[in-house]
Amino acid sequence: MVLVMDNGLWQVLEFQHVKPGKGPAFVRTKLKNVTSGKIIDKTFNAGTKVETATVDRSDYQYLYNDGTDYIFMDTRTYEQVAVSPEIIGDAKNFLLENSTVMIAQHDGQVLYVELPASVVLEITHTEPGLQGDRATGGTKPATLETGAEIQVPLFLNVGDKVKVDTRDGSYLSRVN
Repeated sequence: MVLVMDNGLWQVLEFQHVKPGKGPAFVRTKLKNVTSGKIIDKTFNAGTKVETATVDRSDYQYLYNDGTDYIFMDTRTYEQVAVSPEIIGDAKNFLLENSTVMIAQHDGQVLYVELPASVVLEITHTEPGLQGDRATGGTKPATLETGAEIQVPLFLNVGDKVKVDTRDGSYLSRVN
């Protein structure tokens, strides 16, 4: 949800409804300014009216990077939209050509790009595991096909496909 507050747009990252034993209920939130990226904590009392922004969310297909912007195509209208690297942020580490993402727009302006919860990527470089390494052992750095570097278990090798959590960049599992 995106709120209109303090002459800006704020995306709700987390919220918690609190009902103490004494006193009125309130909602504790963590908000992110969609233009500057600033994150704040704000508490709303029960019954507070907030204005919500009209945000259009659509599925887009990532086409290519033209050197400055990332080009996406609306899968329904075939309309293309350019998104700046500042809006993409760390999502660029998990973007593959032809992958589908959700783009949120407000009045024609791109607010943010939302990746699927996990993506499958191929390991392009990693040191070989040593003899005696076990599946429950430690981890080693691995470079993925997008250029991102993550920590993976020692038994994985170059060419293996792995499922990666796009929210924090952590290894989830190997994909056969």
